[in-house]
Amino acid sequence: MNAPHIISLGCRMNIAESERMRAMLAGEHDLVVVNSCAVTGEALRQTRQAIRRARRDHPDARLIVTGCAAEIDRDEIGTMDAVDGLVANAAKLDPRSYNVNPRAGGDLVRDGLRSPPARGFTKGDYTRAFIAVQNGCDHACTFCVIPQGRGVSRSVAVIEVLREVEAHLLAGAREIVLTGVDLTSWGHDLPGAPRLGVLVGAILDAFPSLARLRLSSVDGVEIDAALFELIAHEQRVMPHLHLSLQHGADLILKRMKRRHLRRDAVELVARLKSLRPGIAVGADLIAGFPTETGAHHADNLSIIDELGIVHAHIFPFSSRPGTPAARMPQLPRALVKARAAELRARAAACRQNWLGGLVGETLCVLAERDGTGYAPNYARVALPHAARAGEVIDITIRGTEEGLLV
Repeated sequence: MNAPHIISLGCRMNIAESERMRAMLAGEHDLVVVNSCAVTGEALRQTRQAIRRARRDHPDARLIVTGCAAEIDRDEIGTMDAVDGLVANAAKLDPRSYNVNPRAGGDLVRDGLRSPPARGFTKGDYTRAFIAVQNGCDHACTFCVIPQGRGVSRSVAVIEVLREVEAHLLAGAREIVLTGVDLTSWGHDLPGAPRLGVLVGAILDAFPSLARLRLSSVDGVEIDAALFELIAHEQRVMPHLHLSLQHGADLILKRMKRRHLRRDAVELVARLKSLRPGIAVGADLIAGFPTETGAHHADNLSIIDELGIVHAHIFPFSSRPGTPAARMPQLPRALVKARAAELRARAAACRQNWLGGLVGETLCVLAERDGTGYAPNYARVALPHAARAGEVIDITIRGTEEGLLV
């Protein structure tokens, strides 16, 4: 193995950090890094599975685990025979943590947030750049262990974000994706407590050639007025809103200790769709939260149709030790799985109707390496064989096939 093998699990934040690690560790031999996830019990199981598979595939490599599972489930992961070492989340972007020499230059890690600028890429290496502008979380959702793994909320200063955006654009990235554990909390810890709309506006002003800027998951109640206006009217901000929604029933939202109610999401989406009718809505939804009744589940199903959720991430509730939700009355596992399946089926039907409505339209698609590409609304499109990764092409949609536009 002539280059480090980085395995990224879980959120877009991990994807952004894995890109940095790949550049930072370039030139290291026989090194495997598993950037793990621990958001649910299932995520932890997948982390263990990925570690065992990586050891089978690379029996002689040094295998290091970092990420949230290495922090939250340190004892369990650290005792696996396949694992040679653990790196804390706060140190994952410091090359010294891996006993290697810095390769990418630039600043070392500070509070798990700053890291070497994106270098070591050549044009055509990648099409979208995931840039982590915020880390950690100050909230206390009753089901969530991520604050234990990521710490308190910290923001990257505007000037540092602009440097990283510039590096990615010079390397050939065609789309910038802003990520964070709690992205819309960006700025609260910076001088003057700017809101996320300030950062998005600064990026667009600094780089007029940037045609595609996308936001990862956002908390709807934290969308400030400037950010709302950019999402609603700025064509370079992609018409794609992914909400950290979690549930459609108010009582369950309160027991989750979320900061919004159902009507907040409904009103937000209605306002945006009235101003930007083509905007596509995604959302995270949890099935089978403790104390969830049949009526609550019905509210969860109906929110998919009411908001028109076409990019749904459905999670069966998974109890995590140490969280308040773990002490609440649990639902039978079979019922949780059945409700998750119903949510997925409802979301799939909503998505298929949406895809069908795009037939006949011409979409501007960013080509990926796997023969597909993403439209501005995040619809995935099967591309002609001649399309090259990183190319932006206009595609007229003739139909749908297995969840893809063709």
